[in-house]
Amino acid sequence: MAVQTEHIKVITENRKARHDYHILDTIEAGIALRGTEVKSLRVGKVNIRDSFARVKDGEVWLHGMHISPYDHGNIHNHEPLRERKLLLHKREIRRLIGKSKEQGLTLVPLRLYFKNGKAKVELAVAKGKKLYDKREALARKDEARKIERALKDRS
Repeated sequence: MAVQTEHIKVITENRKARHDYHILDTIEAGIALRGTEVKSLRVGKVNIRDSFARVKDGEVWLHGMHISPYDHGNIHNHEPLRERKLLLHKREIRRLIGKSKEQGLTLVPLRLYFKNGKAKVELAVAKGKKLYDKREALARKDEARKIERALKDRS
């Protein structure tokens, strides 16, 4: 029996999300896309930095994801900032509804990738960091860099 391996090609990551939010939980979701959107994704013309997801009428929608119009598209090219439906199972949506109703929690995309030829998004349930949390994280990162540099210089 042959073992099927998953082929994952990362399109883009939202590094700002890990800086601005405490990541509590992640979930993988498919995205309902149009043809020219998929073609633009394949060339990497997408930005998820300021995007977020919202549950509306029992469905999860991704807002603010910018997919540039396809260069070789025609009059049927897509709208760059349209809302895109996320494809999830009903129990996953119910779980996200419960989590997103909690005070201060939001749904943020962490990365966008192709998995076995299908576009997927890694969605995080996150809580916003305060300014002092961000400063503290930067200070820890800076301190770790200094220690690493000192160890490297020693040897």
